[in-house]
Amino acid sequence: MHTPMSTDGASVGGTQLVRLMNWLSPSFPVGAYSYSHGIEYAVDAGLIHDRDTLRDWVSEVIAAGTGRVDADLHRAAHEAVRNRDEALFVWVLEHGDAMRATRELGEETENQGQAFLAAVARPWPAAGLDWAQEKAAEQQRPMVYPVAVGAVAAAQDIPLEPALAAYLHALAANLVSAGIRLIPLGQSDGQQALADLEPVILDAVAQALERDREDIGQAALMVDWASARHETQYTRLFRS
Repeated sequence: MHTPMSTDGASVGGTQLVRLMNWLSPSFPVGAYSYSHGIEYAVDAGLIHDRDTLRDWVSEVIAAGTGRVDADLHRAAHEAVRNRDEALFVWVLEHGDAMRATRELGEETENQGQAFLAAVARPWPAAGLDWAQEKAAEQQRPMVYPVAVGAVAAAQDIPLEPALAAYLHALAANLVSAGIRLIPLGQSDGQQALADLEPVILDAVAQALERDREDIGQAALMVDWASARHETQYTRLFRS
């Protein structure tokens, strides 16, 4: 059986693979099902109305929107915890706290990050996680979701590349799930959308592993606009 490999030659399998699957599964208690990342308004406005428009919207989120920023934060958090690099971790905390275009997107990533940390702390303790939480407390800043996942993965000696791929896939899968419920679509359409998104996710991982840290940023303005409009949407099923 082929074992996924990271860029530095480290493999992920056995316990590490099972933990990634658990932490980033839809059933893990971070409340991901309650967030649509602005998709609820985009559906209401007619911007997303079928499988193809949902796929294209999620693709933009992963390649040029929140997914791009999250990938950079995840990578930097992983490297900071692995190397106990305090200056880098402060950079991660500051950028994670600041780089959200709307109130709802900020609450989404902060709430999921805190829920993730609370869920992993007791079953999977690690010195690296203790170090990260101490630094976050000193800075009085939250560990947003990609930072929390990157920090925990590093603390558990899970290589960066598979951890990042799993994180971005989970992000895409949650957005597709929201679209399925809102449009609505059948489960087979959702699976086809996720299959179509595989190369987008893998390319986003590759780009993040090569990108200079100071190039962090995004350009998915329609996603931000939809999120801002969602804050005052008359009828809402989702928190974002």
